[in-house]
Amino acid sequence: MIFAIGQDKIHVTGETRAEFLARFGQMLRNGVGVAVATINLDHLVKLHEDPHFRAAYGAHDIIVADGNPIVWLSRLAGRPVALMPGSDLIEPVCAMAADLGIAIAFIGSTQPVLDKAADSLQSRHPNLRVAAKLAPPMGFDPESAQAAALLQQAQASGAQLCLLALGAPKQERLAMVGRRVCPQMGFLSIGAGLDFLAGAQMRAPYLVRLFAMEWLWRMLGNPRRLAGRYLKCAIILPRHALNALRLRRAGGKT
Repeated sequence: MIFAIGQDKIHVTGETRAEFLARFGQMLRNGVGVAVATINLDHLVKLHEDPHFRAAYGAHDIIVADGNPIVWLSRLAGRPVALMPGSDLIEPVCAMAADLGIAIAFIGSTQPVLDKAADSLQSRHPNLRVAAKLAPPMGFDPESAQAAALLQQAQASGAQLCLLALGAPKQERLAMVGRRVCPQMGFLSIGAGLDFLAGAQMRAPYLVRLFAMEWLWRMLGNPRRLAGRYLKCAIILPRHALNALRLRRAGGKT
């Protein structure tokens, strides 16, 4: 699936989750650097508004669909993609890392959250090695010298994969720096996934997610912060639906 943002194009992988995990694991095992972004409708809004965010996305090697609207648009375009929210990828990616003997690092959130998330994951995956748990300070600039030093600290710990829990656009911008500073490492942006694991934030119940209403659950929990964000998402949806229809009419052509 392709999303046109001005002159730029965002390519979302058409792989199944199993295919993506197999490729991701193979790249990590071979020491091939890779950055994975998880796109949703809010990211599309930011991509239109922020050229720095577009540059960060352009540095990513794989982009997967984090939200149902991305999946629906892909189906409308006749180029379906699988739903792979970052929060849902943590468990299978950590299971894979444990099986392959790949050490991981957490970057983001707070130290108590990182400690609890590590304990939770290691209780289910005893062979998982969390080599670094790094919580940047408030006001952290993901493109600063401090950020580069943090990434080098993660690499020095022996970690081959960083789970970035900084939220967009910081986590994607940090992954862009990581691809330059630590070119053989893997990076996966997971948003609030570690907070959910640690119990610091409550994720929408399974049935709410099943019926694609997680956005409403979140907005009702924090309407002042999220109502404006979701309004922007609603505004850009028709534009991308029209683009999806154009892709469908184009058939195999880009």
